[in-house]
Amino acid sequence: MSVLELLRLAFSRLRRSRARAALTMLGVVIGVASVVALVGVGRGTTANITASLNSLGTNLLTVNPSGQTSTTSLTLDDAEAIEGLDGVAAVAPELQTQATVAASATNSTDTSVVGTSSAYTFVRAYEVWQGTFLSDVAVAGSLRVVVLGATVANDLGLGADALGSTVTIDGLPFEVVGFLQAKGGSGFNDPDDQVYVPIGTVSKYFVGGRSVRTIGVSVADGVDMQVVRDEISEELRVRHGIGSDDDDDFSIFDQTQLLEVTESISGTLTLLLGGIASIALVVGGIGIMNIMLVSVRERTREIGIRKALGARGRDILSQFLVEALTLSLLGGLIGIVIGLTASAVIGQIAGWGFVFDPSTVIVAVVFSLGVGVVFGVWPARQAAQLDPVVALRFE
Repeated sequence: MSVLELLRLAFSRLRRSRARAALTMLGVVIGVASVVALVGVGRGTTANITASLNSLGTNLLTVNPSGQTSTTSLTLDDAEAIEGLDGVAAVAPELQTQATVAASATNSTDTSVVGTSSAYTFVRAYEVWQGTFLSDVAVAGSLRVVVLGATVANDLGLGADALGSTVTIDGLPFEVVGFLQAKGGSGFNDPDDQVYVPIGTVSKYFVGGRSVRTIGVSVADGVDMQVVRDEISEELRVRHGIGSDDDDDFSIFDQTQLLEVTESISGTLTLLLGGIASIALVVGGIGIMNIMLVSVRERTREIGIRKALGARGRDILSQFLVEALTLSLLGGLIGIVIGLTASAVIGQIAGWGFVFDPSTVIVAVVFSLGVGVVFGVWPARQAAQLDPVVALRFE
C-alpha cells in the first residue's frame, strides 16, 4: 500500500471521528506549544541580556573594589595610574550616590547620581542626544554641571529646550549641559535612570574623599585584553602594597567573561524550561497511544476482514502507525503556530521583541513525529498481530 493511500485512509478515519481526533491532538498541541513558547522566551531573554551587556561598552574591563576594605580600596589616583598603562585607550572612574533631582518645587525624581570623567561616554558606549557631555574643563574644575539620562529627563518633563536651565540635586543648583540617548533598560541600575556630574563634584558635595566605586577601562583595538588585565592587576597590587601571598583588594571583570557566563546560564535555563514543557508532550503521546488502542479494539472486525482479503501484517501496521503519526504531526503543527504566537506576544510585552529560531520549529516537528512513532508502534503492532479468524469472530 502506497504512502498516499495510507494518508488518505488516515485522514478519512480522522474526519469520521473529528471530536475524538481533536481531543487526542490537544495534548500534543499543548506540549509542542509549551516547548516552542518557553524556548522562544528563553532565547529572547538571552538576546536581551547579551544586547544589554554589549551596550555597556566594547573592549571593556571593569575594576571594582573587593575584600574587607572594599569601600576604600580604589581611588582616583589608581584610575590615573591605569590610564598611563600601555594598551589602555580610555579610563572612566565612577562614584555613585542616590539623590533627589528637581526641575521645580513640584517636579522631582529620586535617581542615581554618577560622578565620572569626560571619557565616560567612550568607555561605556553612550551617545549624547542633545548638548554635550562633561567637558575636561568641567571635570578638572569640579563644576556644578549635569547631564541627564533619558528616563530622568522624561520624569522631569525636560527636553532639548532645557539646555542651559538649572536643576537641583539634593537642593544644590546644577546647570543642564546635555541629554544622553536612551540605551534601554529597566529595574535596578537602569542606565537611563541616572544623571552624570564631574566626579570631583560628587566627592566634594555628596560623598567625600578620593575613593571610587568602580573604574571602567576601554582597551585599545587590537590589544589583547588579558595582557592589559594582567598589567592593571600588577599595577594595583604594587600601588596597594599587596604581598605575593595576599589576596587582591580589587577585582577585574572582563566583558567577554560576563557574556560567556550569561549565555551559559541562559542556555541551561532554556533547556530546563524546554524539558519541563516536554512533559506535556509525553502526556499527549500517552493520550495518542490510549486512543489508538481503543481504535484497534473497535476496528478488530475490520482488521479481520482486511486480512481475510489478503492484507499483510505490515499493511495493517503501516495503516495504524500512519494514523498515529498524522494525529501527532497535525497537533505539532498547530502547537508550533500557537507557541510562536505566544512567544511573540510575550516578547512584545517584555520588550525584547520576537526572536525566531528555525531550529526550534525543526526540533518541534521532529519531536511530534517521534511521539507519533513511539506511542503509535505498540497499538499498530497489536493490530498487525491479530489472528484473522479471531478478529472475524469479534463482536
